[in-house]
Amino acid sequence: MEQIYTIPINEAFEECEGSGGCPFCAILNKFEKNELELILGASMMEPDVRIKTNKAGFCREHYGKMLRAGKKLPLALILESHLAEVAEMVRVNRLFPAKGTKGSAENIEKMSADCYICGRLSSSFEKVLDNAVYMWATDGDFRRRAAAQKKFCLPHYSAFIKAASRGMSSADFKNFSSSVRTVEEKYLEKLRADVSFFVKKFDYRYENEPWGDSKDSVERSISLLSGEDFD
Repeated sequence: MEQIYTIPINEAFEECEGSGGCPFCAILNKFEKNELELILGASMMEPDVRIKTNKAGFCREHYGKMLRAGKKLPLALILESHLAEVAEMVRVNRLFPAKGTKGSAENIEKMSADCYICGRLSSSFEKVLDNAVYMWATDGDFRRRAAAQKKFCLPHYSAFIKAASRGMSSADFKNFSSSVRTVEEKYLEKLRADVSFFVKKFDYRYENEPWGDSKDSVERSISLLSGEDFD
């Protein structure tokens, strides 16, 4: 168990207990920000990192985020060596093998789907989940903090449960699943009521009723279902 993850986990769970966000989304957002800063900063000149980015490249989303970061010179240097790698693949016919071969589609798919930052985030997030499961099983304060969360987005709710099913005893998992399900059910009950009232507000009979918590219920619903933050 890598203890370095316990600090960001505790910080995110404490922060989201008050804000109502998904703590795992908060952790990933922080990690992603750090990765973007590193890749456009100190990591850019590290030979082992450049070898990996040359081969993997980045996904559409992270190319866009790097471009919007406004650091075009480090991005251009990364692209310069990555394009050299791609050009070499084309030159030796590894990217586009002979017409009709299966390898052509597979190589193009692999290059397009790979992403250095996504790979780093995926690896870190697996460790976050394992640590969160361990903390829930061994730390009463964390267990209470997890039960006090307003919600987990559905993708991370599912990931948390799967990680717990692998790493907990049957007795612990029964208590764990009951606790996190209670969090999710309570949030869903309120959210469904807010969405229903949002719909009613377009009926003239409710036009003078106050919006209450329903005004941003569409955004909150999509945030729950997808993990996408609209704040």
